[in-house]
Amino acid sequence: MLFTRMELPCWCLLLLSCLQSLSAHVDFFTSIGQMTDLIYTEKDLVTSLKDYIRAEENKLEQVKRWADKLDSLTDTATRDPEGFLGHPVNAFKLMKRLNTEWGDLESLVLRDTSGGFISNLTIQRQHFPTNEDQTGAAKALLRLQDTYRLDTNTISTGNLPGVKHKSQMTVEDCYELGKIAYTDVDYYHTELWMAQALKQLDEGEESVIDKVTVLDYLSYALYQQGELERALEYTKRLLELDPEHQRGKGNLKYFEFQLEKQKTAAQEEAPKREERKKRETTHKNKIKNKTFSLTPERKKYEMLCRGEGVRMTSRRQSRLFCRYYDNNRNPVLLLGPVKQQDEWDKPYIVRYLDIISNAEIERIKQLAKPRLRRATISNPVTGVLETASYRISKSAWLTGYDDPMIDKINNRIEVLTGLEMDTAEELQVANYGVGGQYEPHFDFGRKDEPDAFKELGTGNRIATLLFYMSDVAAGGATVFPDVGAAVWPQKGTAVFWYNLFASGEGDYSTRHAACPVLVGNKWVSNKWIHERGQEWRRPCDLSEDV
Repeated sequence: MLFTRMELPCWCLLLLSCLQSLSAHVDFFTSIGQMTDLIYTEKDLVTSLKDYIRAEENKLEQVKRWADKLDSLTDTATRDPEGFLGHPVNAFKLMKRLNTEWGDLESLVLRDTSGGFISNLTIQRQHFPTNEDQTGAAKALLRLQDTYRLDTNTISTGNLPGVKHKSQMTVEDCYELGKIAYTDVDYYHTELWMAQALKQLDEGEESVIDKVTVLDYLSYALYQQGELERALEYTKRLLELDPEHQRGKGNLKYFEFQLEKQKTAAQEEAPKREERKKRETTHKNKIKNKTFSLTPERKKYEMLCRGEGVRMTSRRQSRLFCRYYDNNRNPVLLLGPVKQQDEWDKPYIVRYLDIISNAEIERIKQLAKPRLRRATISNPVTGVLETASYRISKSAWLTGYDDPMIDKINNRIEVLTGLEMDTAEELQVANYGVGGQYEPHFDFGRKDEPDAFKELGTGNRIATLLFYMSDVAAGGATVFPDVGAAVWPQKGTAVFWYNLFASGEGDYSTRHAACPVLVGNKWVSNKWIHERGQEWRRPCDLSEDV
């Protein structure tokens, strides 16, 4: 049923009230939790579109019935016009049709039934994702591809681990990813995704994107990576499809010239290469594989995210235990000790199991979701909070004033850790976006950041407690690249570690990262506990690294 003029104002008010939670937010791609609102927005638009289609179909059905009736009538009349009009009723009805009924039909055809849908779309469009969101989501796919070493066909066909709702990419989707990479001067990914688009076109997929356009991007991306022979091969294929392609004809000559130049240079270089080979010793054959400890941090990080390179020997593993924990006979835990298990030995990381209930998790998410804002980092030079491409998430801060349950959770953390909560930061809740991650970082302030947390007046961050509030189908681990440790999300658990030694010196082995979420929705909350107030709870030690 179409929206009438009388119904529209009320409908608009209802729609605007439903969209209040969206109106203040940007950067949808940085939070899966907030992106769920867009699902309902799109569902509402589809409903409105179907109403419009039904109205148009109803109008066309009326026009069709009128045309069918007149088709039969005029067919009879044209066989014997004079005889037909000799009947006075037929003459009267002809005058009536042409003077009145054709006018009514004109009004029917001209009647605009799109008002409700257009109004709906106009109102909701102001809350749509932006170009930044689309680019951010595209770059997230490329990041996931690199981190988890996924080939383009695996992503395009939707064959990701742990997926519930498989979705395939079209030629247009692959082309769009390649174009975004191209705009970012990322010719490596441009090649991968243009090649995937071409593959799907070759397999017969119908698309508004033609092979000539894809081949143009693909050949140029290959040229930029120094692969002249392949660039030439694809340029020749382009010209077979479009012999008059001006850029293709120019590139063909240029690539052929550059290849000939390369061959000449290679021939001149050959004797020199032979001479160098003679001078080389067998030492070249003794090059050892890089060990994990010598691998650049980025590689370590990605390896750990894939579950590779975890540096836990069986002997060290045998020293890790699980236990019922009462924190030195804390009265609160005597009758109900918690389950604790060792995750790592150095730095010492423990996990508490069944430490936060589903009801508490849902309440925290409910409180946090309207407050979620793009997560920021502190600029180490200026100290100013700013967004960063290596932290893709949204966060919110909760206190006991928001809900007494938050105080209850803070008290639980104090009982578990034995540390003072009055000087701790508020409970931070974070939800990760598409490919959401937080690259390697320290929680504590280093010596080159003397003003870190100065405004709080509570000293450095002595410890971190991290609640996992969701399971993650694939990816999303918390990893410690320097020591080769990986801790995987497990809903209802919390992990805890000290950032500072008892001496107050920072423990640099606690440098950690949140791996990109490959499949799923990752919710966490954390408590950063500070030094002040811990003097009697965790006494200082003179040894620097104890």
